[in-house]
Formats: sequence, C-alpha cells, structure tokens
Amino acid sequence: MTPRPSPTFEIDAEDVGWITFDDPDRSVNVLTEAVMLRFGETLDEARAAAREGRVRAIVVRSGKPESFIAGADIDVIASIEDPDVAEETIRVGQSIYNDIASLPVPTVAAVHGVCVGGGVEMALACDHRVLTDARKTTMSLPEVQLGILPAWGGTTRLPRLVGLQAALDMLLTGRRVDARKAKRIGLATEVVATGALEEGVRAVLRAVAAGGAATVGAGEGGASKAGGSKRGRRSLLTRAMDDTPPGRRIVLAMARRKVIQTTGGNYPAPLRILDLLRAHLGGSIEESLAAEAREGARLVVSPVCKNLVHVFHMREAARKGTGLEGAKRAERDGHGGDGDEVAPTREAKGRPVGVLGVLGAGVMGGGIAQLAATRGVRVYMKDIRHEAVTGGLQHAESLFDKAVQRRRMTRREATQARERIAGGLEYHGLSAADLVVEAVVERMDVKKAVLKETEAHVSDDCVLATNTSSLSVTEMAGALARPERFCGMHFFNPVHRMPLIEVIRGAQTSDRTVTTVYRLCVALGKVPVVVGDGPGFLVNRILGPYLNEAGFLLEELGSVERIDRVAKRFGMPMGPLRLIDEVGIDVSGHAGASLHEGLGERLAPAPLLVELGETGRLGRKGGLGFYRYEKGKEKSVDPELSSVLGLAAPKDGEGGRSGNGGPGAAGNNEDEAIRRRLVLAMVNEAARILDDGIVHAARDVDLAMIMGTGFPPFRGGLLRFADTLHARGILDRLRALHEALGPRFEPAPLIVRLAEEDRSLYDAFPETRRDG
Repeated sequence: MTPRPSPTFEIDAEDVGWITFDDPDRSVNVLTEAVMLRFGETLDEARAAAREGRVRAIVVRSGKPESFIAGADIDVIASIEDPDVAEETIRVGQSIYNDIASLPVPTVAAVHGVCVGGGVEMALACDHRVLTDARKTTMSLPEVQLGILPAWGGTTRLPRLVGLQAALDMLLTGRRVDARKAKRIGLATEVVATGALEEGVRAVLRAVAAGGAATVGAGEGGASKAGGSKRGRRSLLTRAMDDTPPGRRIVLAMARRKVIQTTGGNYPAPLRILDLLRAHLGGSIEESLAAEAREGARLVVSPVCKNLVHVFHMREAARKGTGLEGAKRAERDGHGGDGDEVAPTREAKGRPVGVLGVLGAGVMGGGIAQLAATRGVRVYMKDIRHEAVTGGLQHAESLFDKAVQRRRMTRREATQARERIAGGLEYHGLSAADLVVEAVVERMDVKKAVLKETEAHVSDDCVLATNTSSLSVTEMAGALARPERFCGMHFFNPVHRMPLIEVIRGAQTSDRTVTTVYRLCVALGKVPVVVGDGPGFLVNRILGPYLNEAGFLLEELGSVERIDRVAKRFGMPMGPLRLIDEVGIDVSGHAGASLHEGLGERLAPAPLLVELGETGRLGRKGGLGFYRYEKGKEKSVDPELSSVLGLAAPKDGEGGRSGNGGPGAAGNNEDEAIRRRLVLAMVNEAARILDDGIVHAARDVDLAMIMGTGFPPFRGGLLRFADTLHARGILDRLRALHEALGPRFEPAPLIVRLAEEDRSLYDAFPETRRDG
C-alpha cells in the first residue's frame, strides 16, 4: 500500500480537522519543497471545510514519536545562489503560513518533542500552541547559527507574541526553550502531561469556544484571529522596555552592543534581525514580512551562510559516521594500496559502552568521568593514591554543581549521575569495563606500564585508549599483548566544554576499536575526528606553527596586544599569545619541543618563547604569563614583560628587540602581514598533514580546527578559507615569506602541486578520496 503524502488532513467526529506531518521516508519531519506544497494543499482543504461548516477548529500535529518538525531543508538553503530566487522561495513559505493565520476557525499547534526553525514559525502562525511537558519538547529558532534569520514569519511574529526581550533571547542565539519557559514567556498557550497532548488540545479548544482562552494568541497587529496577546507575567520595567518606542530603542541598542562584542561583527544575521525589528516592530505585519523576505534572501546567498551550512553538514556527517569513512586499505592493513574506500564490516561496527574505566583521577580524569556519568555511563576511576581518587570525585562533583547552577541539569539528574561514578585503588573495578581510557601523567614509560598492567585485569572484549596529547600511540601499543584493541582518545581541556575528541589510530589499531571509541564519543555528545598517529596528531600539529609564529612576531613587534588583536579580528576566540597562557607556558613549551623533535628544524621554537619558559611563568594557571591574572581571570598584558624579555616598547606599530626590523611584518599593511603569517603557518602545516595521511579529507582538518581551537566557523574552516585564496596565491605568499623569514615558511609540496594543477584543497582531498 502506497503511503499517503505528508501532511494529511482528516476531520474527526467532533468536527476538529487534524493536519498530520509524518514523512514516511524520514525519521523526522523536514519542510522540503514537496512537503510545503502539500501543506498548502491541506490548508486549502481545511479552508474549504471551515467555510462549509464541517470543521470548528484546525490542529497541526506530528506523527513522529520524538519530534514535531525539524525545520526547513538545509540542502535547499545551501543550493540557492540567486537572491531573487531566495526571496521568492521565502515568500512562498510566508504565503503558506499566512494561510494558517487567516483560517476562519481557531488553530492549534500540538507540539511534542523537538520543534525547530520553520516548525516554530508554523506554530507562531497558529492561534495557540499546546506543548507537552516532556524533557525533549523544546522550541528553538536556530537560523542565526546558519547565518540567516527566521524569514517565514518568525522574526515578525515572535516579538509580537512574547515581547521584544524574550524574543531576542531566542532570535539572536538560537537557544532552545523548554515547555515550562515557553509557558512562562507566553509562547505556549498550555503545557500538558506527556501522553495527554490530544486531550490538552481539546481542552484548549473548549476554552476557546467558551471564550476563556481566546485572548492567548499570536500577538498584536492582526497576527491573531483570537484578538490579542496574553504574554507571560512581566514586570513593569519589562513592559516599559518592550511596549514603548523609547524602551525598544534602548533594548535594541543594548542588544547590538552585545552582538558586536560577542561576534566582532563577523556574523551579519543577528545585526539584520535587530535592524528589521528597529524598523518594523511597531508597524504592520505585511511590511515586516516583506522586510523579512528581503533581508533573509540577502543572508541566504551570503558567504557566511554558505560557510555555516558547510560547518553544519560537517558536524552532522561526524555525528552519523562510524569512524571508518574514507579509510584506505593501506591504513587498515598496514601496507600500500589503491586508496579504495573500506566498508565497515559487521565486526567493525563497534560495541556500546555501558561501563567506562578511567585511569588517573586528576582534573582530566574527573572531567571524563563526569561527562560519561552525565550521559548514563557507569564509571570507575582508578588511581594509586586515595587522595587522588578523592580529588577526582570532588572535581566531578563540582562540575555537577555548576551544571545544576546553570540549569543544564536538575538536582535529581545530577544526583543520579553522581551515583554512577565510583573510584578506588584496585583493578577489580575495571573488570566489567567495556572501555578503559588512560589519563595519567604525560610520560611514555608511565603510560606503558599502566596500560600493560591494566590489560591483565580487563576482559578480552575491553577496548583500551589513551588520552595522550602528544605521545605516539603506536609506540605505546608496543607494551600491550593485543595492540589491535588500543587507540588514542584525546579529549581537549576542559572536557565538559570542548566538543572535539581526536580518535588516534595506531599502526595496529583495528576497525572495531576505532568504531567503538567513535561510537562512545558521539554518545557523549562530542565531535570525533579520526586521525593517524604522528607528532601532535592533527590540532596540536597545526597550532604549533601558529603559536610559534606569534613568538617570532612578538620578538619583532614587541606588542602582545597587537598580535592578539589581529587574530581576534580574524575571528579567533583569543589571540595566540593569550592561548599560550591558557594552555600553560610549560605545556606549550613541551609540545613545541616535541614537534621540533618529530618534524625537524622548520618547527624550531621561537627563541623568545623558549626564554619565556625559562622564567618560570606558567600562564593563567600561575597568575602570570604574557598577561596578568587575578583569580584566574585576565587583567591586562603584564607591564613587566618587555623588560623581562628585552623588548623595545612598541611605537607607531613598531617595536621588538633592538636591531630586529621584523621583515614581513612592517609597513602600512602591518596588521594584514601579521594575519598572513599566522594563518599561512597553519595552512602550510595542514597541507603537510594531508600529504602525510594523518587525515583523509580537507573536511576533517576544518572540523577539528573549529571544534578544537574555535577557528571561526563563519569562515567555514581553515582549508575552506585557504581555498578562497587559491593555491597559486598561497604559494606566492609562502615563497615570499620563505625568502624573507627562512625554512619555517618553505611551501609544502602539496601546495606546490595544487598550484601547478590549479586545484583546490577540497578538490584534491574531498569527503571521498579519489586517489590516482
């Protein structure tokens, strides 16, 4: 039997019309072009039924058990290049939603589960929104995270319904709102118990018929047939700021300042939302919707939108992957091959991890334990000292407390998660572990000894992993009787905040081991990237030249502020010198020395960084580095730094050590020269990484750099940005820097080849590698 097209329209015995979205080909409802056209047809049917007196109300619902509507089709957004086409597409969606708003009978959106983007805008076009109290029931407008704005009426209708300040919290951040908050701010008409959604909808319709709920609708300005908006309880000040022109001007000005401070102005969508609200919030719905379409169209075709959609697709591919995508037979079998793709076997699909062992109960071990327990995994932390185990448990406890304070967990959930963590000195606690991750001191001899001893106390099916950030996984595996069940699982610090995990494949690591660890990473809510074994792996190897170049620049220019400012204006979350402080001057120095040893003289540490390390300064954790810190918070650049390192005071963009003119960074375009050196140092090393087979696709580099370092998502990733410079342009710049500054800028062979072939990095290393 052929399934009926989604959505469907049916009228029940109580004369209620039900429009049901249930796409038979997808696990969630997506508003594709075909679905939207079919929705328009069902609305025509509903309007005819209302005019004929066959229905007294219309309800929009989902047939999916976990979600309402997951939003618009992102592939369509990615494909549109013409602003006129974009505007016409937006206007079609607006027209369909206007048809909901103009139906001659009451309309209700019955929401259970995730309601996103266009789904929220659909609900806003209805008179009422009834939500279940399920934890998974949330509403969000994440368009701004894709570089666009809610253009099917969301930017227009939401502030008219809930007030300007509550609306901005959703529009400018994409933040999810649960059912309880939705009711509090006036977004939800009613919240009902899970399992009682239909009954709750009928109760609201009875109240509407009796006149009791008719004042709760889609807002002012004719947005609601119900005749007005009954927002959540608001203070006198909130009402004054939301409902008066002077108050709105103040709110919008404050929001603009915050957006600029947070984004540096690099993301146009939130600024366009503010512009639109400033111009049209007090005006007509029609004019506001027209402005939505115009501004939305401009954003859809912008480079920032295309880059953010690219980042979204990278994240989704990682979330749905196995860790074996694109793996070559040479990587799997340890011998040369033709580069064909490897399909995961049944044995290679990996096993779920219900019990996790953690070796080492320090800050990293405690963070890993807390994360896993939060996700429902039982954890046993082992250390050699009772004090260490106690410290690890206390660190996990502090993270639970912070999660409760920030309302990311309830107290009950935190208590339940705490009970999943145990600790001790004995190995017997690891006997049931599905996976054990080692997080002890960063010394090869210690790690080998700990892993060898652990292997004797775990089951044959248990996977072993190391959290090393710099040591060879292949060498470490030499201590094990079964090296095939061992790999790297490099968490970034702090564990609870950093989304990236590098899954490091050693020479003998099996597919099953990779997929088991990869599967756990996804279950923990992290973004895994599988990388090969080599000095610095992926992220730290690229960061090494970047941080090192900052040291050379400081020696030449003498200005910490200027170097860090240029990097931040490019979009980095913090400058390279501030990052060295954050990582730890000692840790950064050790990593730099390891890269120098493993990769040769082109990564010889900048003398100034070596000299700084010898001063005993530790960075933020010690209160003093390039910057001064109080209680862990940055205060200012240390005024004594120049005298400590023998730097001349910066003057008119110059400075540095006496007699060092700083070739490559002087002149009127000095900021551009600084940026060029910092970014090209990373691009050049990333090209070498691809050539070395550490990762198989340019996408892997970009995803790892965004998730592991905060490389600006609006640029699409390091190598996507590099492709905008073109290989010939990169080669010319590198050759000039090589001539001026020496071997650290010697062009990578891959850059030379791509320039000769006139190819891009993404073309040469696509998602599916085409070797030969």
